Amino acid sequence: MNLRRAIPYLCPLALLVACTNEQRSDVGTGGGAGTSDSTGSTTAATGTSAGAGGGGGSDGSGGSGGSGDVPPPEPEEVPVLENVTFYDGYAATVDEPLPDGVIRHDNSLVATRLTDELLAKVQTTLKVRVVVGARCDNYDRLGSVNLALVPKGAQTYVAGEVERIEVARFVTPFMDMNKQPTTVPYEWEASNLVPILKDPDLLAEHDFWFELSIFGVPYAANDEVAGCAGRNDTQLGSLLLYTDSTKEAQDFGVLLPLAIGEEFNNYAVGASDKAGTTRKTVSFELPADTQNAQLVLITSNHGANQGGEEYIRREHYVYVDGELALQYKPGRMSCEPFRKYNTQSNGIYGPSPRSNEEWQSFSNWCPGDVIDTRIVPWGAASAGMHEFVIDVPDATFAGGQGNFPFSLYVQAQ
Repeated sequence: MNLRRAIPYLCPLALLVACTNEQRSDVGTGGGAGTSDSTGSTTAATGTSAGAGGGGGSDGSGGSGGSGDVPPPEPEEVPVLENVTFYDGYAATVDEPLPDGVIRHDNSLVATRLTDELLAKVQTTLKVRVVVGARCDNYDRLGSVNLALVPKGAQTYVAGEVERIEVARFVTPFMDMNKQPTTVPYEWEASNLVPILKDPDLLAEHDFWFELSIFGVPYAANDEVAGCAGRNDTQLGSLLLYTDSTKEAQDFGVLLPLAIGEEFNNYAVGASDKAGTTRKTVSFELPADTQNAQLVLITSNHGANQGGEEYIRREHYVYVDGELALQYKPGRMSCEPFRKYNTQSNGIYGPSPRSNEEWQSFSNWCPGDVIDTRIVPWGAASAGMHEFVIDVPDATFAGGQGNFPFSLYVQAQ
C-alpha cells in the first residue's frame, strides 16, 4: 500500500508535521443530537447509515473462506483495551499503573500496539466498539478512536510525529457513577480499515497502534457526585473489535492521511482558508490513477456559549475538485434513545422527554451517542494534485468561540 502525506492549503511542505497537530478539547455543557440505531458510519452519497457492510466492498455473503468446502471462520470480538482509567485532561500526566502493553500519552490519550496474533484475527469485515464507564466526570465530553502507523519495532512514539487517522468519534453522556447504568456502549462500522490492517507493505514498515482518547475533568463531580471529592479519575474506557467474514474485504491500496482533529472555525489563525470564513481547503496528491477512491470525513460542531455553534444546525458542503460531493446537516431525529445513559441531571435532557421537533431545533449531537464517520464516494480519479474543500457558510462562532474538529483521509484502489 502506498502511504502519502497531504499538502494542506496555507501550510508549507516543510511545516506539515507542525501544521497537523491534533487538538483534543472539552465538549462543554451544551447539548446535541445522536442516533437511535446507527453504527456510526454513513455513506455520503445518500446520507444514510452504511449498515453492517460499510461503504464499499462486495455485497456477497461469502467473504473470504466462504467458498468450497472450507467454512468461514467464526465471528470474533477481540478486546484491544480493557477498563483503562482516564484522568483530568488539564492536569499533569499521572503516573498510575496501566495494563501490560498500554502506554499513556497524556491523561486523556492511551494507546496499544496491535499484536500479530490480534491482526491475524481480523477477517473481512470490522466493527469498532467502545464502552465508557462512569467515574468522576459528570459532564458530556469528546472522545475518539485513532489508528497510528508507528515505525516497526518502536516501543513508544510521539503522537504528533507519526501518521495517524481518526477512526471514530463520540460524546460521553452526563453520568453519575452512583446511578445505573454506569456504562455506555458505542459502535461504528469500520470495514474500510481491513485493507489497511492487512496490507503487507504497510506491515513491513509499521506497527499499528490503536489509540483511545477520552477527555474529561473532575471539577464539577468533585462537589456534585458522592464519592468524588478529591479525585481526578474521570472515565473508564474499553475498546473492542468485532470481525467476521460475511462480506468480501474492501479493496484499497493507497492511504493518504490528511488531517486529524484539526481546528476548523472562522476566527483562529490557520483554522480556515481565511479569517471570517468557515471554509477549509486541503490539497493532496494521488500517486497513480485509480478506478475507485473514497474520502473518510469526521466533523462535529461545538461551542456551548450562548448562540454557540453547538446549538445551531448548519448545512455543510463538501467539494472534490470543485464538484459538490456531499451536503449534510449534522443532527439526529431525536436524542431520546440516549436519555437512559444521562444519569446526571442536566439542562439538555431536562426532566421530561422532548419531541422530535424540539431536538431538531437545536441539537447537533447527543450526549451518549456516536459522531458519524462519513464515507464520501469519489470513484475514478487521475494521478496528480486534487483539492478537497469543506464549507459551512452560515457558521458564525458567536463570541469567537466554538470549533468543528476536522479529520480526513483518502483511500484509493
